[in-house]
Amino acid sequence: MDKGVHFISGLPRSGSTLLAALLRQNPLFHANMSGPVASIYANMLAELSGRNEFHVFIDDDQRKALLKSIFDNYYAKIHPHKVVFDTSRTWTSKLPSLLRLFPKSKVICTVRQVSWIVDSVERLLQKNAFQPSKIFGFETGGTVYSRSEALTGPGGMIGFPYNALREAFFGEYSDHLLLITYDTLSRRPGKALAAIYDFIGEPPFEHDFENVEYDADEFDARLGTPGLHRVQRKVQQIERQTVLPPDIFEKNANTAFWADPSVNRKNVRIV
Repeated sequence: MDKGVHFISGLPRSGSTLLAALLRQNPLFHANMSGPVASIYANMLAELSGRNEFHVFIDDDQRKALLKSIFDNYYAKIHPHKVVFDTSRTWTSKLPSLLRLFPKSKVICTVRQVSWIVDSVERLLQKNAFQPSKIFGFETGGTVYSRSEALTGPGGMIGFPYNALREAFFGEYSDHLLLITYDTLSRRPGKALAAIYDFIGEPPFEHDFENVEYDADEFDARLGTPGLHRVQRKVQQIERQTVLPPDIFEKNANTAFWADPSVNRKNVRIV
């Protein structure tokens, strides 16, 4: 991994898989959907703490070396000579340690109004009506109301990364963030990619927005959620009506804090 590493994070169902599919068109880049690195990182960090009775034999320099070795060894086999983009919703909650390992790294965060994220998940569940999803523990009970609460709660699929994004956005390391809105990525992908190349300091590349390729069907099937990471061949935003009850949609309609210039005190870049 001698060309450096950057991170894709932000909110689920907001275009991160599409972004990875576009970035990997560049032969100098490696990008993918969320992988195992972030969970290995979190588990090792925990085992190097006071939770392990032998932590007294480990100093911070050793911790840094061990944590960095996760990236070095994982990507040495995959793409050692490419710029790596590792994807995880949790990276925005790990910036204090992550940027001590990779101080030049940037974090690209895809964002979308929470109402439409909840809608996207619910739409996917309805499409796969005969397949209970791992998103909800393969449970067959519940309603759109209980599912919405589970998704947006503090530890939920949406709630946790949303709070992690807020932490990073208002925190000390916000200058390492670039927020890409779903609208920009789906309607003006050229603008989104140009901003990313400028942000990470890499030369521009001509991407093909008419022929995007990505396949994670086997992974999605194991989650009981076919289509979770499916990417349309042509980059476009398809207009639609929400499948959510009006009260659920309205409850989450004013969650795009990044769209309010008055709160962006640190001038985080948003495209």
